[in-house]
Amino acid sequence: MKSRWFLLLLMIMPTTFLLAQKKGKGKLGIDSIAPVGIIKNIPDSALLEIVQRQTFRYFWHYAHPVSGLARERDVPVKAQYYWDYINEAWDEPNLSKGVFGPEDCAIGGTGMGIMATIVAVNRGWIGRDTAVKRLIQIADFLTKADCYHGIYPHFMNGTTGKTVPFDRLDDGADIVETSYLLMGFLCAKQYFNKENIYEKYLAKRIDQMWGAANWNWHTKGENKRLYWHWSPRNDFDMNFPVWGWNECLITYILSAASPNHGISKTVYDSTWTGSYGWKNGKEYYGYQLPLGSYDKGGPLFFEQYTFMGINPNGLTDSFGIDYAKQAKNHTLINRAYCIENPKKYKGYGENCWGLTAGDSYKGYVAHCPDEDKGVIQPTAALSSMPYTPEYSMQALKHFYYDLGDKIWGQYGFADGFSIHHNWYAKSHLAIDQGPIVVMIENYRSGLIWNLFMRIPDVQNGLNKLGFKTVGQLILNRAF
Repeated sequence: MKSRWFLLLLMIMPTTFLLAQKKGKGKLGIDSIAPVGIIKNIPDSALLEIVQRQTFRYFWHYAHPVSGLARERDVPVKAQYYWDYINEAWDEPNLSKGVFGPEDCAIGGTGMGIMATIVAVNRGWIGRDTAVKRLIQIADFLTKADCYHGIYPHFMNGTTGKTVPFDRLDDGADIVETSYLLMGFLCAKQYFNKENIYEKYLAKRIDQMWGAANWNWHTKGENKRLYWHWSPRNDFDMNFPVWGWNECLITYILSAASPNHGISKTVYDSTWTGSYGWKNGKEYYGYQLPLGSYDKGGPLFFEQYTFMGINPNGLTDSFGIDYAKQAKNHTLINRAYCIENPKKYKGYGENCWGLTAGDSYKGYVAHCPDEDKGVIQPTAALSSMPYTPEYSMQALKHFYYDLGDKIWGQYGFADGFSIHHNWYAKSHLAIDQGPIVVMIENYRSGLIWNLFMRIPDVQNGLNKLGFKTVGQLILNRAF
């Protein structure tokens, strides 16, 4: 339900900010969401609502019109393969004649957008029936799209459903991106559970996807490793196990949770927890970091993608790892590094922090203390709201009030900026916008955590891998 403050704001907004998409003959559609500009002196709850709501527009108004999938980005880049664009950051020449643009959709980003859609319905920004129809549109499209033993590719053409290769060998199944997609769909099934024809149909489609996903195929039948990619042309030639500490814990949980194709705990033990770089244990800026091989922690999305659905609070494993501590301390270390600012970049400080993967002034970079180019991604601090609410709110106010004229737009905050290099992105990326909506909501109400953690299959997967959960029900904070 909208707060009284937010309803008041909607009434008093200057008309110059009412830029909503229209339906029919110039009339604002009942489910359209109008973007707003910078509104001064509002309560924190109203500001959080504005940021979530406007960010959600990326998935609602910019979704692919044919499939409903989330487009990967809203500013095209030159790329025959997506790696061509990424590698610009490392001074590799990019003479690609191809363009990665509005036809190219993100499977993982779509899952994040599905979770954001649940938030939108729960907060009254869009209608429940309209949201269900959008999710059916996506699910029906995926029934005929490219799929490899139930696993979807990283990128997909939103009109044809054909795989868009990420790289020369990466032109087939991506088990990690599929795990984000299914995290979103499983949450949707949990939320849209009414006994009507549309919600029952959606549930059937989700069950079909969930049951068909063959996680075991990605072990190559060896029961020792879980591999990220498979291709009908290149088989397992990528040879890239899902290991270390990174954003992929959710992949193991869902792989173990599968009712039809679940992996064994042996695969988890030998690939994930048994890999070099899983544990850390060092202290940085006074904070111990339990997991990860990166000095001072890697990009902050490591602590955000899995934990959109999995609640880290009260979550421990057989090794005694406290996942709430991992998520919070990694975030605090990232912020402390930005405050120390050893490279003396302009703009860094207590209210301007957050290093994670995203667009930079030169290509796409997994920004972190080890790879600091002076670029801040707003999603890093904002999607950390459940872990560091005071510090994340400080950053949010700085981004919105102080830098809003440069980075605030129709889909929320731009993907990144560098005051030092006088560079402000024009782009928005699905995998950066989605966590903002979802993680702020988990801070405000615990909605997505409560939905996902109640799913019996998810609990089975956690138990199978040796996780324990204690006191995880999150009550609404009245925000």
